[in-house]
Amino acid sequence: MTVLYSLPTNPDGTLKDPMPTWRRWASLTVLSVALLTVVMDLTVLNVALPSISAELTPSATGQLWMVDAYSLVLAGLLIPMSALADRWGRRRLLILGFAVFGLASLLVLWADSTAAVIALRALLGLGGAMIMPTTLSMLRVVFTDPHERTLALGVWAAVSAAGAAVGPIVGGLLLEHFSWHAAFLVNVPPMIVAIVAAAFLLPESRLTAAGSLDLIGSVLAVGGVATLVWSIKEFGKHYVADGFANPPAWIGLIGSAVVLTLFVMRCLRRPEPLLDVRLFRRPQLTAGVLAALFSMLAMGGGLLLLAQWLQLVEGHSPLQAGIRLLPFAVGAILTSIPARNLVDLLGVRVVMGMALLLPAAGFLLFYLAPAPLAYPWVATAMLLQGAGAGALAIGSAMIMSGSPQDKAGNAAAIEETAYDLGNVFGVALLGTIAAVAFNSKIPVDVPGADESLAEAMEVARQTGSAELAAIAQTAFTDAIAQVGIVGAVMLAIAGGIVFWLTPRGLDLDIQH
Repeated sequence: MTVLYSLPTNPDGTLKDPMPTWRRWASLTVLSVALLTVVMDLTVLNVALPSISAELTPSATGQLWMVDAYSLVLAGLLIPMSALADRWGRRRLLILGFAVFGLASLLVLWADSTAAVIALRALLGLGGAMIMPTTLSMLRVVFTDPHERTLALGVWAAVSAAGAAVGPIVGGLLLEHFSWHAAFLVNVPPMIVAIVAAAFLLPESRLTAAGSLDLIGSVLAVGGVATLVWSIKEFGKHYVADGFANPPAWIGLIGSAVVLTLFVMRCLRRPEPLLDVRLFRRPQLTAGVLAALFSMLAMGGGLLLLAQWLQLVEGHSPLQAGIRLLPFAVGAILTSIPARNLVDLLGVRVVMGMALLLPAAGFLLFYLAPAPLAYPWVATAMLLQGAGAGALAIGSAMIMSGSPQDKAGNAAAIEETAYDLGNVFGVALLGTIAAVAFNSKIPVDVPGADESLAEAMEVARQTGSAELAAIAQTAFTDAIAQVGIVGAVMLAIAGGIVFWLTPRGLDLDIQH
C-alpha cells in the first residue's frame, strides 16, 4: 500500500478524471506555501547579509557571491529541471526539490565559512529550480477547468509577487531575535509540510511519449542563462566606477548570446527539444512572457531602492522597513486574485494594458511627488507597482492557454525564466540608473562616499560629517525621482507592446 495519491493520466500528462474540488484547492495551498518560501529566499539574504558579514568577515567578492549564487543557479536550471519534470514525473521532482531546499536550509547549522554559505545558497538555487516551474505546470494538471485555472494562477501570481516583499519582513523579524542562521532555518518547517502534503494531495504527471533528456541542450541552457544573468549583474555593480568599460561583463554577455543562439538552433533541429522555442510564434504567449518580465522588473527595482531609502534615509530598522514595504504585497493581492473577474468584465487586452500602466503610474509618482519625499507618496507608488502582479496573473493564464498541454513544462520554464530575468533586470537596470544619479551629486573629494548610499553613510559616520549624510540622503532621494521617470516610460511602452500583441477577443477558456 502506498501513501502517494494516484490518478490515471493521459499520455500528455493530463488527468483522465478531475480531482475533487477540495483536493484541488488544498493542492494550490501546498504549492503556494512552498512557492512563497522559495521566492522569499530571493530577498531575505539582503537583510541577513550584515549579520553574516560581521561573523564570517567575507571579502566584498564573497558577499556578492553569497547573494548571487542563488539566483544564478536558479535561473540557469529552470529550463532543464522543467524538462526533467516532464519526463521523470512532476510530483516526484517537486518532492525532491522540497527535500533539497529543506536540507540546504538545515545544513546552515554547520556553515562556518564564506564558501560554505555560498555553497548552501547554490544548493538552495538547485532546489528552487526544481520547485518553481513545476508548481506552475502542476497547476495546469490539477485545474482542468480554464476558468478555475485562471483564478488559481491569480493566487500563484500574488504569492510570487508578494513573496519578494515579505522576505525582508521575515528576515528582519528573525534577526531581531535570533542569529543569521534563522534566515535559513525558517525554510525547514514549510518544506517538511510540503513534502508530506504533496505525497498525499498531488497526482503524479509525466509525458509518457517524451524523448530522452537532451544533456547537451541542458548544458547550453544552464551556461547561457546563468552567464546572461551574471553579465547583467556585473554591468550593474560596476557601472558607476567603470561605465560600460567592463571587459568581464562584455565577455559574459557575448558568450551568453553565442551559447543561447546555439541552444535555440539545437532546439529547432530536434524533434523533441528541451524547450520548444517555436512557442514564441504565438503572440499571446509572447505577450504573457513580456508581462511577466516587466511586472517583475517593476517589483525588483522598486524593492531594491525603497528598502535602502527606508533604512538609510528614513532611519528605520530592517523589520520596520520590511513592514513599510507591505504595500507591494497588498497591491499584488488586490489585482492578482480578482484578475479573472476583471478579464470577464473588460477583456484580456484592456486588463493587460492597465496592469502594466499601474506600475508605470507608480514610478511616475516618484518623479511628481513634492520634496521632501514622504512615505504616503511612496506607499501609494508601491501599491501601484505591486498591482503589476495582475499582469503576471493574466500573463500566466495567457502562456498556459497559449501552449499545448504536452508543452506545459516548456511554458512554465519560459515564464519562470522571464520572472527571474525580470527581477534581475529591475535590480541591475534601475539600480544602475539610481547609482549614476546618486554618484553625480556626491562630492568627489570624499573617497568612497560616491560608491553607494550605504558607503556614504558609513563614511559620514566615521568622519562625524552630518553634512555629508544629509547630502547623501538628498542625493539618493533625487535618484529615486530620476528612476521614476525612466521606469514610468519603460513600463508604459511595455504596456503598449503587450496590448498590441494580445489578440482581440482572446478567450482564456479556450486552449489555443
